[in-house]
Amino acid sequence: MIVEICTPNIQSALNAEAAGAHRIELCENLRDGGTTPSAGTILACKKHLKIPVYVLIRPRGGDFCYSDVELDIMLQDIDFCKKNGVDGIVIGALRTDRTLHLEQNKAMIAAAGSMGVTFHRAFDRAVEPFKVLEQLKKMGVERILTSGQAENAVKGIFLLKKIIQQAENQLIIMPGAGVSPDNIQQIANETDCQEIHLSAKATIFSKMKKIENDPFSDLDHWESDIETIKKAINATVLISSIENN
Repeated sequence: MIVEICTPNIQSALNAEAAGAHRIELCENLRDGGTTPSAGTILACKKHLKIPVYVLIRPRGGDFCYSDVELDIMLQDIDFCKKNGVDGIVIGALRTDRTLHLEQNKAMIAAAGSMGVTFHRAFDRAVEPFKVLEQLKKMGVERILTSGQAENAVKGIFLLKKIIQQAENQLIIMPGAGVSPDNIQQIANETDCQEIHLSAKATIFSKMKKIENDPFSDLDHWESDIETIKKAINATVLISSIENN
């Protein structure tokens, strides 16, 4: 099973590779649901990592309905990724009625060229998921990251199983959201998924000296944790050994 780690900074990306992850999704601002990382962060990951790097293409938080100006930003970000050897991009655009925005998604896929394309959790906010799946098949999307249109992947197992069956190996359905080493086996056993996505978050407390009556309390951050990733990978190895026996 392929383990993809959602990494919001360079240290998380380095941790993911060191722990044995197979691929990263690189982004920033996860409190906003993730946005496109800086050019410097993208270049640093390509310089220091050997595993595939997929970059989130999203100019802001909030919904997935983008203006022409925002689409132009995303196309330029895709072009930057393509010119700098990024392995894949992660995209998703919807219309205000929650249907797939065919034109915008096709434009981004065309701009990607030979890079891989993952459709992100905009899928979980779309109406008619089975129809959207068929549309994404025709567009040549490589995989869909989804919680099964539920709060987390465990709660979305029923739909995840259905869309994995519908995908028919024409694209990959990758469960994500609330995935941990403790529930990977359940998700895999009940859905037959072949890839899994998690962030493996751990809080990193600020090394800055504490001062009395400091009005700011936002100096801590989080990173993808090496030990949690290792536990997740061990869980997938156990699944594989059971299947092989």
